[in-house]
Amino acid sequence: MQKNIGNTERVIRVVVGLAITSLAFVGPASPWAFLGLVPVATGLIGWCPPYAMFGINTCKKG
Repeated sequence: MQKNIGNTERVIRVVVGLAITSLAFVGPASPWAFLGLVPVATGLIGWCPPYAMFGINTCKKG
């Protein structure tokens, strides 16, 4: 699994994912809010399966 998510996008994914997940505890308290764990996980790992399938890579080339 080669990283295919750039650093800026990783930070955005984690922040947005945590915001969505927090809705499970405050706000509408819907179990759907746990889907926010998906962007958190992909942001922390740095690899996104759909990006790999479609050949997308947002990492800077060094």
